[in-house]
Amino acid sequence: MLVLLPPSEGKAASGRGAPLKLESLSLPQLAEARAAVLDELVELCAADEDKAREVLGLSEGLRGEIAKNTELRTAGARPAGEIYTGVLYDALDLASLETAAKRRAGRSLLVFSGLWGAVRVTDRIPSYRCSMGVRLPGLGALGGHWRTPMAAALPEAAGDGLVLDLRSSAYASAWKPKGELAGRTATVRVLHAPTRKVVSHFNKATKGKIVRGLLSDGAAPKGPAELVEALRDLGYVVEVEPPVKAGTAWTLDVLVTEVH
Repeated sequence: MLVLLPPSEGKAASGRGAPLKLESLSLPQLAEARAAVLDELVELCAADEDKAREVLGLSEGLRGEIAKNTELRTAGARPAGEIYTGVLYDALDLASLETAAKRRAGRSLLVFSGLWGAVRVTDRIPSYRCSMGVRLPGLGALGGHWRTPMAAALPEAAGDGLVLDLRSSAYASAWKPKGELAGRTATVRVLHAPTRKVVSHFNKATKGKIVRGLLSDGAAPKGPAELVEALRDLGYVVEVEPPVKAGTAWTLDVLVTEVH
């Protein structure tokens, strides 16, 4: 099973250890594209703070994020699972997983990123600020920048198993499974049961709890139908929308009245 996660906007501070080694990151097919984004982002932030803030869509109060980006090559790196924070990652709580579940997390979780493309939670990265919605002056829209290298890397990472896609729409723009792979991909929406609307906190927290539950339970669904059963075994109310045609993903609606 491969689980696709969005990053968090806010991130923990960089570490005090060795700095980033691009060549050590997972999915080496993305190396050239990563280097291109890293080079332009560092140059932009070092050259013109106001322009960088405009390009990155940052408020005046987040001006300090620009300085952080100028130090990406020298700042200490930490496992990505420690860098990403926020509601989803608080609910997932990787640090408290038992050893076997942590190993499963290292194998199965893939976090999408405007800067790195996608990284495993064990990959060591510095703290940064660069969302997938950014349009860099030289490279253009990052969603488009990542599509070609992702098309080469992600099918190999998925192998022949289930893909559980929990990304937000901005990060989904960087890669969409096609053909046979799409048929074993499931996207999940978390809906507030009384209103049947997406509520941000419910959505993020429940997705984190879902991933934690699957990892802790040792669940290994082979496809979307088996995933539905695994989620129901974990106590979730799940409604299923199978693909209307070949080559499209399944949609699973998880209904909640409160955070699970």
